[in-house]
Amino acid sequence: MKIRPVPGVLRRAFPIAAPLLMTVLTAQAQTTAPTAAGAQPIQRVEITGSNIRRSQAETASPVQTVNRADIEKSGKTTVAELLQTLAVDNQGSVPTTFGNGFASGASGISLRGLGAASTLVLLNGRRIAPYGLADDGQKVFADLNIIPAEAVERVEILKDGASAIYGSDAIAGVVNVILRKDYVGTTVRLSQGLSNESDGGDTRLAVTHGVGDLETDRYNFLFSAEYGKKREVWNRDRAGRGAVGRADLRDFGFSAQEALGGTGAIVARNSAGSSVVGNVRNPLTNDYYSRGNPAGVGFTRTFPGAACSNFTNHPQGDPGGGCLTDATQMYNQIQPRQETLNLFGRATFQLNNDWQAYVELNGYHSDSESFSTPSGISGSVGYPGGPVNNADVSLGAAHPDNPYFGSRARLRYIASDVGPRTSAIETNFVRAVAGLKGTVAGWDVDSALLFSQSKTNRDQNGYLQRDVAFALLDPSAANVAAARAGSAAYNGLPAGSFWRIGENAGLNSQALYDALSPTISNDATTSIAVADVKASREFGQLPGGALGVAVGAEFRHDETELNPTSGTDRGNIIGLGYSAYEGQRNSAALYTEVIAPVLPTVELSAALRYDHFNDVGNSYTPKAGFKWTPVRSFALRGTFARGFRAPSAAENGRGGLAAFSTSDDPVRCALGIPAACASSSVAVITSPNPDLSPEKSKSFSLGAVWDPLPRTSISLDAWQIERKNEINQETTSAAIAAGNLVRDPGSSQFAGDPGAIVAVLTNYINSNSTKVNGIDLDARTTFQMGDAGSLTADIKWTHMFKFERTDLEGNTVDYAGTHGNCDATNCMGTPDNRINLGLTWDRGPLRLSGVVNHRGKFDNTLFKDDPDGCAFHFANGDDSPNGCKISSFTTLDLTAKYRFTNKAELFATIQNVLDKEPPLDPLTYGAAGYNPLDYSGALGRYFQVGMRYTF
Repeated sequence: MKIRPVPGVLRRAFPIAAPLLMTVLTAQAQTTAPTAAGAQPIQRVEITGSNIRRSQAETASPVQTVNRADIEKSGKTTVAELLQTLAVDNQGSVPTTFGNGFASGASGISLRGLGAASTLVLLNGRRIAPYGLADDGQKVFADLNIIPAEAVERVEILKDGASAIYGSDAIAGVVNVILRKDYVGTTVRLSQGLSNESDGGDTRLAVTHGVGDLETDRYNFLFSAEYGKKREVWNRDRAGRGAVGRADLRDFGFSAQEALGGTGAIVARNSAGSSVVGNVRNPLTNDYYSRGNPAGVGFTRTFPGAACSNFTNHPQGDPGGGCLTDATQMYNQIQPRQETLNLFGRATFQLNNDWQAYVELNGYHSDSESFSTPSGISGSVGYPGGPVNNADVSLGAAHPDNPYFGSRARLRYIASDVGPRTSAIETNFVRAVAGLKGTVAGWDVDSALLFSQSKTNRDQNGYLQRDVAFALLDPSAANVAAARAGSAAYNGLPAGSFWRIGENAGLNSQALYDALSPTISNDATTSIAVADVKASREFGQLPGGALGVAVGAEFRHDETELNPTSGTDRGNIIGLGYSAYEGQRNSAALYTEVIAPVLPTVELSAALRYDHFNDVGNSYTPKAGFKWTPVRSFALRGTFARGFRAPSAAENGRGGLAAFSTSDDPVRCALGIPAACASSSVAVITSPNPDLSPEKSKSFSLGAVWDPLPRTSISLDAWQIERKNEINQETTSAAIAAGNLVRDPGSSQFAGDPGAIVAVLTNYINSNSTKVNGIDLDARTTFQMGDAGSLTADIKWTHMFKFERTDLEGNTVDYAGTHGNCDATNCMGTPDNRINLGLTWDRGPLRLSGVVNHRGKFDNTLFKDDPDGCAFHFANGDDSPNGCKISSFTTLDLTAKYRFTNKAELFATIQNVLDKEPPLDPLTYGAAGYNPLDYSGALGRYFQVGMRYTF
């Protein structure tokens, strides 16, 4: 499928945008009055996307600015929460609420849906060390949580490629968070949030203190401290709120055997889910039965105490006779607990009239804890030595809880007696910058040294140690020998110990549980050290003004290390794969930039950057732009840019990744095994590739900026990004077709059946290409109403026309407006419309604001025109849900602020005022029953009150 060039996109954009534009315009365009004689000259400032200081805010590149007033009107308490509601964010962002992912405890933004790794995040125009835990074990990104919200002056979002200015990672754009620099005074801000269900409390305390005036005192010291504590919200506490937090969706039309069906379902012959009482397999027929089923075929013992009614009041009715529970609803969370401390300090010294010295220090500490379902005992895992297949886990012939006593019997059991799996993450982040800036020989110079480091430690509980679990369930000589060799705690148990399950779990000692489920840990460290210098000045005089020139150089050293979670390096933790990597890189860059006002109405810009990496070679990255301003109130602008992203240490360093995915089995499907025709879980073992090349990109933007009235501004930009040479895991289907897999012969159902796939072996490769294009509308107008105050309305709308991906074989699919790409974080879809609407009334000390956030509907297919049709079906075979549509989701947030004096103000926010429930989404794995994009709907109506006092 072929994408239209940018002009074609623009032709489609204007008819769609016209109705929205007309709502903003209320009168004919008027010429803005010229600047009054004697007015002060406009100060030149540096705008994100350029190293040249300028007086005009609008550049050739589209830049969205979020100022302090916008942050306050949003009602969001963190920068991460605010940015992830913006229309420009899309699939691939990393929400803090996803507590069970590879990168749990952090939050990242994904401009244009190209992934957090392709969005460069800067703090005061310079880099920060990335989070230690890569998303999906591969994608390295900056954690937005390290940014102190109260110290933010504004956020500038560059919405086109910027590698020519900033280097690697800026393929989709740049988020530049600019903190306060010369504040004088003391401000204390305190707020408390609480949901409509009286949970999810969010306590915030911030203190900002600044002293010293640069003009008179020749110095300024600024310090900001911000403490936050967010309480957890459990799925079970939203019972009755639609599908929120639920795995068992039978009352929505699904069956107990669906992928989202109740835990414990007996799916088919030789196939059963993990049960709270235990599902056991008849050794002769391979049929599974619940241990509490008195009519279990072939039982040599019965266990009345294992009756399902003794464990749960969850609705039953599994046709296979399993004991159904909903462990996801019981144990998982909508929002994990997190406690944070943010520190920021800046010292500025005015050395003389031309030079300043400055020092910045950032510190961040976070403790978070997330919960998930208890471990099943049969989950297969991968590690560098190969896969470990736990499908054959069994109750030994002499195990006292074995209904087939006397014969070894396979077991499917969820270890609720062990408790939920927990992940406690501690993150410590530091960043130090020391620099000089000033003017010499007409050049504006800025040079600095930077060091930044992020350390993360993760302790996990509730996971089962494989060798011990196998020995306690089936104490064969081989199993006992393996447990004794691998676990000192097991050696301390009495000989002949059994792990009693279900109704008999109370007979287990704490020492047994300590051996079975010890605390496992891993840690990660990333760091960057940078020395940079840049200079800009004006030369001569062109017909439209002076020629602006900038030059710069940068030297950077990056280090990354992720140690594997204890036990995963030998495949000994059931259900938890191996992930580890390490690497370091030296890079150097030279860059230059020119802005040429060749005519009074025409400005041309160009930039070129040369990067050298010691491991992946050289990159030359250009960018060009134009801006034509035929009248003062109207301008056309456009850019062309190339970009690149160098491989991360997870991709080309040392280590590997073992994770889980889903795949069908074409071999067994062709043999007539129905279950093999549907996707099922498999371990995927991926190895780094030192021969990877950087990803490359081309981007275009073309748009218009119009100020038809003195207090009205409108911008409309069409954009397109094409990314090639993408670094991805080799697809599971390609690896399966090539025979790079491991099977479980024990799951064979008849002669000639090779058994189910348990692991697929892949590498990171340069493979796909992606083209994504669309339009951005940004309009704002203010009405002055005399004594009634002022009313400001604004709209930000992003519409995505295409999100096309082409694989190595030349096959192209389009994800825009569908639930794909499910290779991206959380499988949360690619909505083609996202809208932010705002309305603010200011009258004296009172400000009232309303913000509408809209996420458009999308098809519940893996890509457009998928020949396999809908990605999910009801029990009766109908497309699910809503005729294969994930409904749109819209919320309204209200904020009020009242200034009692120049020093004191109160504020209050109600988020999701109408208490909208999120629509059903059965496909995503980032949340249960709802899409992570619709988190505010899962949480429900939320209140926040607070005060700010300035001394």
